[in-house]
Amino acid sequence: MPTQAKAAVIDEITERFQKSSAAVLTEYRGLTVAQLTQLRRSLGAGSSYAVVKNTLTKRAADSVGHTDLGPLLNGPTAIAFIEGDVVEAAKAIRDFARANPLLVVKGGVVEGRTVSPAEVTALADVEPREVLLAKLAGAMKGNLTKAAGLFQAPLSQVARLAAALQEKKESAEGPAAPAADSAAADTTTDTADAADTAASTD
Repeated sequence: MPTQAKAAVIDEITERFQKSSAAVLTEYRGLTVAQLTQLRRSLGAGSSYAVVKNTLTKRAADSVGHTDLGPLLNGPTAIAFIEGDVVEAAKAIRDFARANPLLVVKGGVVEGRTVSPAEVTALADVEPREVLLAKLAGAMKGNLTKAAGLFQAPLSQVARLAAALQEKKESAEGPAAPAADSAAADTTTDTADAADTAASTD
């Protein structure tokens, strides 16, 4: 392959690595073109599946920091570049490999991290996004209900405390009136006695 053509291929693979959220490396030895086409279609919109040359792919991978992929680039290699739902694509690869054991998952890169074949399979076992969102919504609803109860409890306690204080205040104000009257009476008596004394002196 001429140098210019190799450079173009490296640039193309590099761009795919950069634009994809995940890339799964596979060995396709023994699979037919029709089977590879079927796998490519099952990956979903935004994803691709391409047979690559190991030496050129290694150079592209190294250029974007995926040097750990080097040991995986041996034998017949095809890469699933995933730009859509990573979990759904991983499920498609897993299911295809179950039906076609000749497909071997070597490993790959997910969100910039190198993953093993076992991790690709584990990714395929993750529940669909819609299910996870539904569970999250249910958990949030339950927590909000509990939170509302916690907020209501202190408010009711404050209301009871305010009522008790009001009752205490009213009961305290009741006896205060006679005390005032008594004080007034004492003052009147003292004033009268003083007047009588003054009259006697005159």
